[in-house]
Amino acid sequence: MSANKTQQASRNTITRDTHSIDQQVNGNLFEAIVVLSKRSTQLGQEIKEELNSKLEEFITVSDSLEEVFENREQIEISKHYERQPKAHSVAIKELEEGKVYFRMPTEEELAAEAAKQEEIRREREERRNRRFEQRDN
Repeated sequence: MSANKTQQASRNTITRDTHSIDQQVNGNLFEAIVVLSKRSTQLGQEIKEELNSKLEEFITVSDSLEEVFENREQIEISKHYERQPKAHSVAIKELEEGKVYFRMPTEEELAAEAAKQEEIRREREERRNRRFEQRDN
């Protein structure tokens, strides 16, 4: 995640005008919340991956759990990420600025996804039943 993205959103609590948010997503506040939730999750994953890649440098293999090494650079990196705006704040700011792309699925896509989920559910149920049958025998 670029520093540019994280600097644009406020780190403080802000009262939001829900009417302006729902107007960004077809006038439906619940759809807006879903869009914001999904975007926030994407941003959170990007931040986590970036932080983990930076912290990988400091991983040491130790035989003893009692040995704890304090590394100033590692602490500074962690503090930097703690001071950044949270993913949901960035997502709201992006939605307000029209930078979030989303689309509603078609009826066919919804039906295909429901069929796929049903197939997955059936497979899980069959596996569970086989395990019970094996356990009982």
